[in-house]
Amino acid sequence: MKGMIEKNHHLPGMNVHTVKTDKYKTNTLVLMLKAPLSNETVANRALLPQVLQSSTAGFPSRKQFREKLDSMYGAMLTTDVQKKGEQHVITLRIDVANERFLSDSTPLFHQAIELLGEVLLNPHVEGKGFTTSAVENEKRALIQKIQSVYDDKMRYANVRITEEMCKDEPFRLTAFGTEQQVETLSSESLYDYYQTLLNTDRIDLYMIGAISEEDALQKVTEVFGKLSSRQASLGDGRPSSPSPEVRNENVVHEEQDVKQGKLHIGFRTYTTYADADYVAMQVCNGLFGGFSHSKLFINVREKESLAYYAASRYESHKGILVVMAGIEFSKYERAVTIIKEQLKTMQSGEFTEKEVEQTKAMLKNQILETVDVARGHVEISYHQVVSGYNRSLEQWIEEIDAVTKEDMIRVAKKIKLDTIYFLKGREESQ
Repeated sequence: MKGMIEKNHHLPGMNVHTVKTDKYKTNTLVLMLKAPLSNETVANRALLPQVLQSSTAGFPSRKQFREKLDSMYGAMLTTDVQKKGEQHVITLRIDVANERFLSDSTPLFHQAIELLGEVLLNPHVEGKGFTTSAVENEKRALIQKIQSVYDDKMRYANVRITEEMCKDEPFRLTAFGTEQQVETLSSESLYDYYQTLLNTDRIDLYMIGAISEEDALQKVTEVFGKLSSRQASLGDGRPSSPSPEVRNENVVHEEQDVKQGKLHIGFRTYTTYADADYVAMQVCNGLFGGFSHSKLFINVREKESLAYYAASRYESHKGILVVMAGIEFSKYERAVTIIKEQLKTMQSGEFTEKEVEQTKAMLKNQILETVDVARGHVEISYHQVVSGYNRSLEQWIEEIDAVTKEDMIRVAKKIKLDTIYFLKGREESQ
């Protein structure tokens, strides 16, 4: 943790986070654009970063753009789009060699800032929209990505349980939209949305590496000056909508030609990153199903041999916990029973102090391993932007250490089973 001090700067139109460190051989720029997850904009936001990174006004072909990256000692530009709670986040990232390791005096970091500005603010445009060829190519690629979820049954089951649990909540949406939504996009409509995004998204830029902060901030102000006139708030946006009270267990069975059943069980925790109980819920989930010594792994997979895998995942910004298990179709009833029993053991405190300490140690190691790379540091830090709640890395570790067995029992009692989703083979119904 030493030497990884993040400083926050409010520049006109954007927030800049700098981390000066000699830890890495590369310097990293990560630009994050955040807006509420919405059915009307989800496909636009999924497609846009792919179009922006394909070419720019200054490098109008994919070949020219790649040659520019190659000329910067093999700099890497990647894009991503993901949902964090009910916020939809676009990421543009450039990794560039640390200038100290070069034999010449190429101002690589300045070039990286300029290129990132070029990608965001100076796109390749024809007429009143992006280039048609780029948009159509990226639409095909995005539709293939959406279709690929159907072939990955674990991911498919994750999508389906989210849809079933959150029918009336924005969280039901995937980060990529639907095939139909993507098909309707045109180069003109996407460009119109892009201009709206520049005026309304919260924009955060992370700069991590052996950098001169004052010099870097001056360069960012120069390159991203266009953003200074925008009306966007630099605040933290809206939180996720509150989870409704669970009145009945929702059970959904779906049949496909699959060899292995996918049992996903969704719970409401009524606890998110910004809550005082968040860290206790993290530790609780770790012992319930997050690690290899967890109740689910030991009892569902090892002792009962009910599952090929059994684990739980906690979505911290929405407060949803999902148990995932791959099982034989005939073992459905027994698996559901055993999984429910494991939650009851957490709620009644049927676990040892040794198990608690082991979970806390593994959780701390997981967090420290995450921040060991630049993109992981950004991932951890950005939780604060999404939630509007500041929790430093040191504070997070201290809060984990402070969690007691009683805290875990208390938060476990908040957990309510919402939906059981089971994907099974067709022959089961015959």
